[in-house]
Amino acid sequence: MSPTPSLNATLPLRHGDFATLTEALDYAARGETGINLHSPKGELAEAIPYSVLRDDARALACRMLAAGLKPGDRVAMIADTDAPFVRAFFACQYAGLVPAPMPLPAAFGGKDAYVAHIRRMIQSARATAALGPGDLQAWLAEAAEGLDLLKVGGLDEFPETGVPEGDLPVIETEALCYLQFSSGSTRFPLGISVTQKALMANAASICRDGLKVRRGDRAVSWLPLYHDMGLVGFLLTPLACQLTLDIMPTRAFARRPFLWLELISRNKGTLSYSPSFGYDLCTRRAETLSFDGLDLSTWRGAGIGGDMIRPSTLNAFADRFASAGFARTAFVASYGMAEAVLALTTAPLELGLNTETVDSTLLEHDGKVAAPRSGDRAREFALCGVPLPGYTLEVRGPDGAPVAPGAVGRVFARGPSLMQAYFDQPEETARVLSADGWLDTGDLGYMTQGQLVVTGRAKDLIIVNGRNIWPQDLEWTAEAEAANLRSGDVAVFSVDAGEQEQVVALVQCRIRDEDTRQALRDELAKVIRQRHGLEVSVVLVPPHALPQTSSGKLSRSSAKALYLRGAFPDAQDRGLAAAV
Repeated sequence: MSPTPSLNATLPLRHGDFATLTEALDYAARGETGINLHSPKGELAEAIPYSVLRDDARALACRMLAAGLKPGDRVAMIADTDAPFVRAFFACQYAGLVPAPMPLPAAFGGKDAYVAHIRRMIQSARATAALGPGDLQAWLAEAAEGLDLLKVGGLDEFPETGVPEGDLPVIETEALCYLQFSSGSTRFPLGISVTQKALMANAASICRDGLKVRRGDRAVSWLPLYHDMGLVGFLLTPLACQLTLDIMPTRAFARRPFLWLELISRNKGTLSYSPSFGYDLCTRRAETLSFDGLDLSTWRGAGIGGDMIRPSTLNAFADRFASAGFARTAFVASYGMAEAVLALTTAPLELGLNTETVDSTLLEHDGKVAAPRSGDRAREFALCGVPLPGYTLEVRGPDGAPVAPGAVGRVFARGPSLMQAYFDQPEETARVLSADGWLDTGDLGYMTQGQLVVTGRAKDLIIVNGRNIWPQDLEWTAEAEAANLRSGDVAVFSVDAGEQEQVVALVQCRIRDEDTRQALRDELAKVIRQRHGLEVSVVLVPPHALPQTSSGKLSRSSAKALYLRGAFPDAQDRGLAAAV
């Protein structure tokens, strides 16, 4: 078996200028490029040219309709990184069905929590069918028990015979393409209604204006296909511009992150994205593993998105892998969200990461950015780029009026790919989407040099004695200063302690000796006091205890809820949880 080539011999490149996803696949099928799925060991498991994917998807679409599903029905699908999910997703497109990708169990605290979570997703989507991979059939059946579903089973378990292909529906541009569940970092995930028109508008803008896709570009990804950055950024958008794509399982990346870099090296990948923690994981592994023979010189677009950007993490990656040909000018910062399909801004290409260092004291008290400075009270922010053509961003103050450049406020966005609505949730839709098309992103930030800087999530902001404290500042300080702490090991939030807010830092700890544990508590409390002038209650929690969203982001709201419920023995032993 050979992977599909990077270059179409004769098919002209089109930058996503299609009316629907099925039209995009019909065009890509005229070339030789396609999707290559790799095993957890990095070996090529299946190569699917777009021509084969089109034929398989149309045949499965006919079988789905023959089973009684009707255009417009929602199909909840556990999104594993495998061929059955990819085929089923595109089969839904040709059948006029609306897939609703659901996460794998990795981000959840056991079977019961996962089953309850996907059950709520199935109900939220008002799904007609629930499908999943074979190894999760029992859990899926439990999640669907008692629900009025036409079909519960495997992604390709449909009758061998289907309706005639001529009976496949005509796909309209205003029709729903899929439901994208929001990440759920501050609330339960909502189904975002994404139309064919919205998807293609964003995909075309990413291809043409953001990444400026070239003939022969090749995409590589480990990102989960149930998250917008994985699904749109590294499945649907590469297809929309006929790029060959190499995908490895997300779960394999967590165990063996070097497989990602090896895949880029082996197949001469040019475009690949990750949140900051992915780069951090590779850098840490490089301390003990050899990467002789690794060639990252073809990687021209090393994107960062999906979470707050950590400049120090990216600089460390660039330094570590410079000898493997990685160019720090390849970094591409970006900003977006599922409510906009994916991307709202991208930084200029070939310039690397652009940052700005500001006075955090004025930022905390006045919401304004001061002149650049250095030292303990400095804060380095990444510039996330200019709005894509056709998109507009506004930073607004508490009165709803736009603020001047350099002033922090709430970020609002408008553009051609904004969601139609949260599915079947009119009140939630009205809360964030105005009648004239402005989306309240829920993020705080400011504009500088025409680019957006994101400072944090509004709901995560901690206010202590009139100071605006961004929890990630404290988290990053703790992770950087304490030995053996890794990215994602710390969650900071505040709780009501009567007269004032109490700031709590939950820290995942692998140490058992109590004296050493106490030394770690003291060390972290001291460094945060010195760096940020803030008293913090440090609570040690077991490894893997901090909850994540389905996309792998830290869920501070869930961590806070667990803390208040007394879920962490360290807090109970020290009388902290009982004090609030």
